[in-house]
Amino acid sequence: MDLKLLSIFDEVYKTRSVSRAGENLGMPQSSISIALARLRRHFGDPLFVRTSDGMQPTPHTTSLVAPVRQALELLRAVTRQQAIFDPAKAQRSFRVCMTGITHLVLLPQLMNRLSEVAPSVRVEITHISSRTPKMLESGDADLAVGFMPELEAGFYQQKLFDQRFVCVVRKDHPRIHSRLTQGMFRREKHVVVSAAGAGNELVERELDRLGVQRNISLHLPDFLGIGALVAQTDLMITVPERVAETLLRIAEVKLFKPPFTLPGFAIKQHWHERYQQDPSNKWLRSVIADLFLER
Repeated sequence: MDLKLLSIFDEVYKTRSVSRAGENLGMPQSSISIALARLRRHFGDPLFVRTSDGMQPTPHTTSLVAPVRQALELLRAVTRQQAIFDPAKAQRSFRVCMTGITHLVLLPQLMNRLSEVAPSVRVEITHISSRTPKMLESGDADLAVGFMPELEAGFYQQKLFDQRFVCVVRKDHPRIHSRLTQGMFRREKHVVVSAAGAGNELVERELDRLGVQRNISLHLPDFLGIGALVAQTDLMITVPERVAETLLRIAEVKLFKPPFTLPGFAIKQHWHERYQQDPSNKWLRSVIADLFLER
């Protein structure tokens, strides 16, 4: 058994794609296909079957994943002291789980920085979900960035910045001019974004505690198009401050401090303890941290 075949096996299992596995390993697709053929002969099993959802594993493949990964982890442990990641030459792909906030605030800065220091590195973004902890544990995702209090045992975390909430309305709002009062907040129609990591549950919990009811007329699943929506209607939205700063740059809106004291929260990057010493993961974490240390 060529030990390189184990890495190919694991990468195809993670990506469910021959082409993406080749990209991540820096190998042509034909080499991945040849390797799969060797693996199939060795194990006497199809291992992966092509479906509309990609290359899906057979039951035998699923039973092999854990011991294969244990073997790979042992090999990495042996060679870890010599492991080097050179971003200028690297041609690998990172998968990062993000909330809507970090998508708006972090992603443009991250891509600009990567184009400078790691021009051949690729990034795939996926939404934060209930699967995120398992993805981090298995290596299907390298990092998760956002407000995720559910990530605790087995995960490292680093605080990037604190967030507070602000209220946003269109610049020429007919009733809200230079200040926002409690009465205005109660009377105006609100739009609420229910995306994971948006912090709306913190706002709702505190307003309930204060006995304040918002007149919510629109619920949205994410922040897509929110700048144009607020700029072209009389709706008010309460969002994390850095989201509001982004809206201020791209839309005709204005910001106000909420007339009620609302709790803040921290945006963090999270990774599994298995990848604490991984050179490429450490490098990506340092790039993201530096982006906020500079602000």
